[in-house]
Amino acid sequence: MANVTGQGTLWNLPNYAGELFTADPINTPFLTAIGGLTGGMQTDNFEFPTDSQYSLPTATQPAITETASLTAPAATGIVRSQNTNVTQIFQEKVSISYVKLSNAKRMSGLNTAGQQNNVPDEKSWQIARALEKIARDVEYTFLNGVYAKATSADVANKTRGMIALCSDGNTIAAGSKKLTKANLQALFKKMYDAGAVFQNMVLWVGSTQKQIITDLYSYAPTDRNLGGTNIKQLETDFGNIGIALNRFMPQDTVLAAEMSVIAPVFQPVPGKGNFFYEALSKTGASEDGQIFGQIGLDHGPKFMHGTITGLTES
Repeated sequence: MANVTGQGTLWNLPNYAGELFTADPINTPFLTAIGGLTGGMQTDNFEFPTDSQYSLPTATQPAITETASLTAPAATGIVRSQNTNVTQIFQEKVSISYVKLSNAKRMSGLNTAGQQNNVPDEKSWQIARALEKIARDVEYTFLNGVYAKATSADVANKTRGMIALCSDGNTIAAGSKKLTKANLQALFKKMYDAGAVFQNMVLWVGSTQKQIITDLYSYAPTDRNLGGTNIKQLETDFGNIGIALNRFMPQDTVLAAEMSVIAPVFQPVPGKGNFFYEALSKTGASEDGQIFGQIGLDHGPKFMHGTITGLTES
């Protein structure tokens, strides 16, 4: 069904009886795991640091004689660097005509005596759905977002997502082949060697790769009356790794994310907060308002995470 672009009226937002359902994904497990739209950090600058790093020289065995030790060696200094991400705007408008609001009992479709409008308060319902849409967009962005930093009022900030973060870090290209244990072991080793800590590592996957991982690690159940398996955690040489389904993950990608270093970053409007609803100026016979918020992803250092990309989707 097509959604309305623009103002909601009696004719393009008909009332129906019956329980409401949607086939669209409304769960946001990644966003929920890091605090949702209410928990996290705050900033008053659209650009914020995600991590500051330093590197030590390659470990070696010193060979310093007693004579040499009488003179201090040349001084060395450890240089630091900084990585950043940005918040971006999420904004939705709700507009409903007075005529629509005053016709809550006018029903469309099949109606039987005694049935009620399944949306008795159109304004509240539309606001709730707008927030639901924003949460979905944030979830998608935190996983799939491509980074861009605004340079003027006409250029949009776009926060960097997890998959893009890993694209020049710990990543393995599968070459359109099926996921294997060797792929996963190679990724975990690469991440460990790069410095990943495996403190709260979670493997984020879509439905295709979840089924493949279950097949890869399943064994026959001991109960003859029990069939099927659901692998929820992998025990590896580097630590335990949880497995989480996410409908916004690309079906050809597996993401290993160290959740302990990830958080949402909010940029509230002074005196209003973040992701707030406010009424807009009236231009006619309608209720008009907007939801506005700014949020970005603090993903921590990229060496903590990893991906396998280009997997077959069959």
